[in-house]
Amino acid sequence: MDETKRMEEKMVRGYVRYLKLERNMSPNTLEAYQRDLEKLLTCLKGMDKHLLDVKLEDLQTFAAGLHDIGVGPRSQCRILSGVRSFFHYLVVDGYRDDDPTELLESPTLGKHLPEVLSTAEVDQLEESIDLSKWEGHRNRAIIEVLFSCGLRVSELVNLRLSNLYLEEHFVRINGKGSKERLVPISPRAIKELGFWFDDRCHMTIKAGEEDYVFLNRRGAHLTRTMILIMIKQQAVEAGIKKTISPHTLRHSFATALLEGGADLRAIQAMLGHESIGTTEIYTHIDTTTLRQEILEHHPRNMKWQKSS
Repeated sequence: MDETKRMEEKMVRGYVRYLKLERNMSPNTLEAYQRDLEKLLTCLKGMDKHLLDVKLEDLQTFAAGLHDIGVGPRSQCRILSGVRSFFHYLVVDGYRDDDPTELLESPTLGKHLPEVLSTAEVDQLEESIDLSKWEGHRNRAIIEVLFSCGLRVSELVNLRLSNLYLEEHFVRINGKGSKERLVPISPRAIKELGFWFDDRCHMTIKAGEEDYVFLNRRGAHLTRTMILIMIKQQAVEAGIKKTISPHTLRHSFATALLEGGADLRAIQAMLGHESIGTTEIYTHIDTTTLRQEILEHHPRNMKWQKSS
């Protein structure tokens, strides 16, 4: 292996270590950054360019190549954000004196509200589940927890029994960057979890998996792909024509709260967004007109309060 190749590998290893230890990135995010960096390295290899010699025009060629092969604007922005982070690291760590990404532009993205389900459509989704199947109550609980708590799918599959405080109506979530937050859970979601736990207690659970809330038929915790497939199949059975995913239920949670009058900062806290700007994709409403907190405005809690 020549000296140039060894140097590049050393820089990449140092960058990955920096993301893991100093940026405290989750394994999923770290893997995504590494994949995106590999795209850049492959392109530079084809251009016979070393990382220390890269100029702005080389990165512009890389960005144009992403567009040419059909990478969407949002994915382009994510990839180029990772490229900026990498070259910033090279400057900070003393490998380069200049940052060639300073004038590197990303595609302009219009902010838009993602696909959402109404409360009636969530009910329709849940009611279409065949409760005679062993996984029926589990799947119903999964959908209700996603909608009632606004969790990311990665947060749902890693949810632990030890993180449930059902008497207090809260769950503790270990979110992006290992940041913890407390999220209220509705009485409806607690009820669905209870039905699932009645089934779960009869299962043979694999060693080491005992604390996971949601399990597959082999007694191991679920994967994100399993949740995605289940929700897409359930949407077909429910006759819902929208293209949905687990993330759709997270968007539906935020939209339901906003329409109920919840404060945007409260929604930000519940979703675990680091920046209020991320939450603002849900609204163009002046935040000074938004009134009350989360538990008073989610439809599941409103229905429960009226009946109690």
